[in-house]
Amino acid sequence: MRIHPVVNVSQIVRYKEQVKGQKRKEGKLVEVGEVEEWEVEKILNKRKIRGVDKYLVQWKGFTAESDTWEKEEDLKNTKELVNDFEGRIGAEIRRQEEVVEKKREKEEYRRMELPGKYMAKVLYRWDNKKFEDEYLKKLEKN
Repeated sequence: MRIHPVVNVSQIVRYKEQVKGQKRKEGKLVEVGEVEEWEVEKILNKRKIRGVDKYLVQWKGFTAESDTWEKEEDLKNTKELVNDFEGRIGAEIRRQEEVVEKKREKEEYRRMELPGKYMAKVLYRWDNKKFEDEYLKKLEKN
């Protein structure tokens, strides 16, 4: 039996050199309650894995390759950053819901408007000009 080295095409990625000015050195440790920790610069994303909330953390002084998913309980010292992220996400979700609601209302208004004209054309075989002419004739008779 012969085994050939096989690699999935999705795993092949072109090498990219670091961009000029991109930070290459590691950030400094910060002392929090006699324990040294890395400093969080920003919370980038959130996802739920098996019922546990995890946040994508950008570490201060590190490149994007060093971003990691951390549990909420591990981010006790950065509650204000987590709350700020949750506030931004909540505002964005509300904004998107408003846009969807306005779009739905607009479509609903159109649906209410169209059936009347459509029904007159289909049921009575009227086009707009014929309908107006017949309506005017009836008005003249009265």
